[in-house]
Amino acid sequence: MAVKTSTVAPAELADEEQFNLGQVLTLAGGHLVHDTFGAFLNPLLPLIIEKLNLSLVLAGSLTLFSRLPSLLHPFIGLWADRIDLRLLVALAPAGSAIAMSLMGLAPNYAMLALLLLIAGLSSAGLHVPGPVIVARVSGKQMGKGMSLWMMGGELARTVGPLFAVAAVSWWTLDGYYPIMVLGILTSFVLHFRLKEFDIKAPAHLSAAPLSKSWGVLRRFIQPLAMVILFRSFMRAALSTFLPTFMVMTSADSSLWFGGTTLAVVELAGALGALLAGTLSDRINRRLVLFVAMLFGPLLMLLFLAVESGGWLFYLLLALTGFVSLSTTPVIMAMVQDYGHEYPATANGTYMGISF
Repeated sequence: MAVKTSTVAPAELADEEQFNLGQVLTLAGGHLVHDTFGAFLNPLLPLIIEKLNLSLVLAGSLTLFSRLPSLLHPFIGLWADRIDLRLLVALAPAGSAIAMSLMGLAPNYAMLALLLLIAGLSSAGLHVPGPVIVARVSGKQMGKGMSLWMMGGELARTVGPLFAVAAVSWWTLDGYYPIMVLGILTSFVLHFRLKEFDIKAPAHLSAAPLSKSWGVLRRFIQPLAMVILFRSFMRAALSTFLPTFMVMTSADSSLWFGGTTLAVVELAGALGALLAGTLSDRINRRLVLFVAMLFGPLLMLLFLAVESGGWLFYLLLALTGFVSLSTTPVIMAMVQDYGHEYPATANGTYMGISF
């Protein structure tokens, strides 16, 4: 049986090595809108606790439902290496916007958990194939592309808490659902823009056995998993309970103060992500990751030790977010570096471990 071979023209190779800013910004914009809605739960948690009379244990467990679909990330990655999953990326903002906009109408804990589960499924459809597409259109500047992708997500977590609090202030917890239109419109834009992307999976991946993917990826995924695990403890605690912690322990117990502190962390994290990913293109990625992992916990301990409200409080809060949230684009670029043979499977495995 004859085996077909193909050659790639030098011009095509040059195109593959170029950084396509327009395509990267399109994906980062979709990421921004999607994660803006994904950031609604934490700032609204005090109101949800009051409305549904939830204990802190039940309130904290709500995040679990939005992250349960992360168990599907490795499998979505396997599929994304073999078939075109652009439709999942396009539909994700609408799915999350609808689910998160209906939270205020949830009559009980079970319905709220179901809405968060739907939002989690939409998130999985975006966060596994999305970075792979970003890597393909970033050429040799993969760290920069991942930085812009992650900056969209971090800016969303800055805008999201403020947007959620403003929406509830204007329309109440039961009446803010019309803002889902923004996510639906974003999905339409992504659907038409993604048609222009040539992101078909390479032919050799569609024919490769699934077991071979793990065999190739295991060499770097196992040690990276420990780094991701320990980093995630601090990041999850910081992002989930910071607004509630501020409302319950500070002199200013307003919902706006809690949402503002989370916005400060996420904005600083967006800047940190942009700098760290771009810097990792120029120096060793492992060095950038090591520095961030070393100083993040130290800054968080200092932040917890100072009195809330002063300039030192906000400085340490911003530095904690800047350092702690800067590691994601570096890790994602490393995943694509080491897992280039199976890029979506590698990213899906990373996302499953991370979430």
